[in-house]
Amino acid sequence: MRTTTQIMAHRGASKAARGNTIQAFLLAHELGADAVELDVRQCASGDLVVHHDPGLADGRLIVQLRKEHLPNFIPTLDEALDACGDMWVNVEIKNFRTEPDFDADDHRTTAVLDVLRRRVAAHGDPRRYLLSCFRRTTIDRAHAAWPQLPTAWLTVAIPDADKLARDLQTSGHVAVHPEVSRVTQEMVDTFHHHGLRVNTWTCDDPQRMRELIGWGVDGICTNVPDIGLSVVRERA
Repeated sequence: MRTTTQIMAHRGASKAARGNTIQAFLLAHELGADAVELDVRQCASGDLVVHHDPGLADGRLIVQLRKEHLPNFIPTLDEALDACGDMWVNVEIKNFRTEPDFDADDHRTTAVLDVLRRRVAAHGDPRRYLLSCFRRTTIDRAHAAWPQLPTAWLTVAIPDADKLARDLQTSGHVAVHPEVSRVTQEMVDTFHHHGLRVNTWTCDDPQRMRELIGWGVDGICTNVPDIGLSVVRERA
């Protein structure tokens, strides 16, 4: 990954195409995005699928449906990664305690690691992937199982950046992913001081992007990667 700010297509180019679909990932690649962020869940047949919400629009839960019963626009993790081409990929594991598919033992995480291990064995570098989750236990377990795979903690607020940075660095994680309205110059500087990257979500406003780039943020997750790339180019 480069040291300048990276543009991460949030669920692909999700302003122009349905998010978390092959079309959105292919479009992100066509636009020149540095990376893609996508969401992983597991359905009843055991397949890992890419979808943000635990349920479908009609109320059916993904965890209760076999892959063949899901809408055609929902890809498997392998299909999504194939569509991402040579972009690096932030694989977010969905694992909220309050959601119906909560996986306390992280079997889903193990399944995701199996897919990524297989792909790395075929294509090379584990740094092509960045595994993230809002549940800290999930990324801690992922790092313990595969220390070479980069891991990041997703969060909204960060009340004590220095304390968290020390904790994440000691635990072997490489990045923090704070919500964009909470990011400050001091926060970015603090995490960088401890050797961690800061990738923020989700920013579609060009002026805020300019500010974040000026602060040296490492990644901007955005629904409009074309706009993000334009802002990066104008500041180059």
